[in-house]
Amino acid sequence: MDRVLTAEREADLQKLSSRLGISFNNLALLDQALTHTSYANEAHDARVQHNERLEFLGDAVLELATSTYLFKHFPQLSEGDLSKARASVVCEPALHRRAAEVSLGTFLLLGHGERLTGGAERPSILADAFEAVIGAIYLDRGFDVAREYVLDQLHEELVEVDLGENLKDYKTMFQEVVQRHPGKKAVYSLIGETGPDHAKEFRFSVSVDGKVFGEGTGRTKKAAEQNAARAALEKYNKK
Repeated sequence: MDRVLTAEREADLQKLSSRLGISFNNLALLDQALTHTSYANEAHDARVQHNERLEFLGDAVLELATSTYLFKHFPQLSEGDLSKARASVVCEPALHRRAAEVSLGTFLLLGHGERLTGGAERPSILADAFEAVIGAIYLDRGFDVAREYVLDQLHEELVEVDLGENLKDYKTMFQEVVQRHPGKKAVYSLIGETGPDHAKEFRFSVSVDGKVFGEGTGRTKKAAEQNAARAALEKYNKK
C-alpha cells in the first residue's frame, strides 16, 4: 500500500508536476521517484519505497527513446557511432542540468545525513532522480508521453549529434594537444566511484606533469575519462 501523502507534500508534487509539464494521475509515483534510499532507510516504514527501481525503469525508457530517434534520424551512422552518440546524449551532465532547471533537489526526500552533506545538489543524485521521474512518467502516462518528454528534454543534446559534436574523441584530441610539447603525457586517474552495482558512477581526473586539468564523471570509466578530457581541453588551451 502506498504511503499517504500529506496535503503539503501533495501541493509540492503538484508544483513540480506543473514545472515538468506533466499531469500525473498518480502522484505517489512521482513521490517515490523523489525518495532517495537514505530517506527510505531512515523511515523504517515498508510503505516508503525508494526510487532505485524507478531509476532502473527510467534508464531503459531513456535508452529506447533516444536509440529509436538516433536510428531513424541518422541512417548514416554506424552502430559504433550510434552508441557513442547515445552515450553523449544520455549522460549525467545532461540529466543533471534538466533536474536543476526544475529545482528537483528542493523536492527530494533525503536522509538527514545525506541532506546535511549537500545531497540535494549532488549531480549524481539529481541525475538519478531525474531518471526515476522518467520511469514514473512512463508508468503513469505510458511510453508515448514518456518518449516525447525525453526527446523534448534532450533536444539540445540531439542537435549536437546533428552537428557532429557528440562523436568527438576528446581523449585523442587532448593527447594531441599535450604532445605538442615533447615529453608531455596525459595521465588519467580514478578518483572516486559511487552508486550501487547496477548504476555505478565513476569520477576521473586527467593531469599533465602532476597538475590536474580536468575532472569528469560517467556511468563507465571510458565515459568518465572522455568527460575529463573534454573539461581539460578548454583549460589546457587557456594555459
